Amino acid sequence: MDEPQIDMKIRKRRADLTRFLRQEAEAQGFDLCRITLPDAIPEAPARLETFLEAGRHGTMTWMEETRDRRANPRVLWPDVRSIVMFGMNYGPDEDPRLLQSQTDKAAISVYARNRDYHDVIKGRLKEVATRFAARAGEDVKVFVDTAPVMEKPLAAAAGLGWQGKHTNLVSRDFGSWLFLGSLFTTAELEIDTPERDHCGSCRACLDACPTDAFPAPYQIDARRCISYLTIEHKGQIDRALRPAFGNRIYGCDDCLAACPWNKFAASAREMKLVAREDLKAPDIASFLTLDDPAFRTYFSGSPVKRIGRDRFVRNVLIAAGNSGLPDLAPACVALLTDVSADVRGMAVWALSRLLLGPDFIRLRAEHLEQETDEHVRQEWMTES
Repeated sequence: MDEPQIDMKIRKRRADLTRFLRQEAEAQGFDLCRITLPDAIPEAPARLETFLEAGRHGTMTWMEETRDRRANPRVLWPDVRSIVMFGMNYGPDEDPRLLQSQTDKAAISVYARNRDYHDVIKGRLKEVATRFAARAGEDVKVFVDTAPVMEKPLAAAAGLGWQGKHTNLVSRDFGSWLFLGSLFTTAELEIDTPERDHCGSCRACLDACPTDAFPAPYQIDARRCISYLTIEHKGQIDRALRPAFGNRIYGCDDCLAACPWNKFAASAREMKLVAREDLKAPDIASFLTLDDPAFRTYFSGSPVKRIGRDRFVRNVLIAAGNSGLPDLAPACVALLTDVSADVRGMAVWALSRLLLGPDFIRLRAEHLEQETDEHVRQEWMTES
């Protein structure tokens, strides 16, 4: 067989495998499937290094520990030849920001109102990977969020969309509402072209952030981001930022929801992940009384479960303090003796905003002397 025939055979194999892969992705409910090369994001290492050196990752120490693998897919897996990026639309029925005016309700990020998307996406990716590996006779690995893979830059390089000024991926077809997953393979596939940036002069996402978490367009400081603070951050939350949380108790969708490209996501929506009715607009009061077993049961199968009861109730107490509803005070008082210092500290703060001065001072007299945690004592003293 001469060289042109060999080249033609190679191209045909690539085309056949790529076509098969896209068909399997569609069959598993993915809205987008695009392919890029492992070396398609040469600018990623420097950007990651700048982000880490500025400390903008907060307490997410694993980002430092995995920086080499995260910045270069070939360090994660030297044999990879092609990277397949998948996207699944999870656009909501309505603007999630509408819930913020209902101060007795708790706002949970849209992505967390369903089953844990890590499990859903990874299960479907494994189905695609299994069929593809059998057809191609090549090795494959699948990753969803938790692995040290820079999914958004790779997704942009593959042409799923572009990284918007809020640093999240934006698609012309699905706006800012995309779950991402990746398949690494030793197979050589047809490569897609990157999508160019279509943000233009728009800064809707930047202006929508309640805590000014964007130092500049295309840059984020996690230490000011409500999603990071309610999900990843352990311990007490900066007092200056708490009022801006409003009723957001798990994540924040404001920058995503503000994106004008979302209008196309609505028209393209096919409900693959239906939100639990009880997580669309739950009462703040119902969450203040959750102990650990009740929390685990209620959020079974939900990504919310991963942060644990104490961190969750800490968040709920901030929402209670922001509610302006004195009826929530008794449940907050009960949490002044909670085992968790984080919960006790936020209970103090919430009560300082829900009670009249004399009532709060009376509680301080009852609890401060026996409080052993210095952070909680500081909460009492600051609000005295």
